[in-house]
Amino acid sequence: MTERKPADLPVGNWVDQLIRAAQERGEFDDLPGAGKPLRGVDAPLDEDWWVRQKIRDEGLPADALLPPALLLRKEVAELPEVVRDLPTEDAVREAVRDVNLRVAAWIRTPTGPVIPVAPADPEAVVAAWRAARGPAGGEELASPAQDRATAEPRTEPHGDRGSGPVTAHGDLGPPRPSWWQRLLRRRPRTASTD
Repeated sequence: MTERKPADLPVGNWVDQLIRAAQERGEFDDLPGAGKPLRGVDAPLDEDWWVRQKIRDEGLPADALLPPALLLRKEVAELPEVVRDLPTEDAVREAVRDVNLRVAAWIRTPTGPVIPVAPADPEAVVAAWRAARGPAGGEELASPAQDRATAEPRTEPHGDRGSGPVTAHGDLGPPRPSWWQRLLRRRPRTASTD
């Protein structure tokens, strides 16, 4: 343990005394890298040299330095390659949902530079997944979501929106015009006489 600096001794002299005492004890002998040139001493000065060295020494990916928004954009862009080897369409949709949840969380409370990040389109990712699998999958690639999307629409009354086509999974079709919009369309227009 290092002793306290005496009150009557200047800091510089006290530090020199401590270094000299450590040299006499041999604490600076056989240090790693002794007698070797400093790495990167001839390279141009880089302000973030220590960050790059730490990343290199720890074996971290270079993506560790990216802001969260860029990491999310990169993750959305790489989604088709990530899901390519997944066995089922439900697994693909789950992977897209996980990424979209992280995008939504970032949109709610962005950190770092505010860069626009759009969620992935599940239908486009599934279509790319099907295309990558080729025609070999055939009928086994159909999922409940695909069955719902291709089902015949049915008509049901829905309160204030009136009757309209309803798909098998409950989505309403285009909204029906309100009563006053229908009334204005039916009213005959009179030709004005000049």
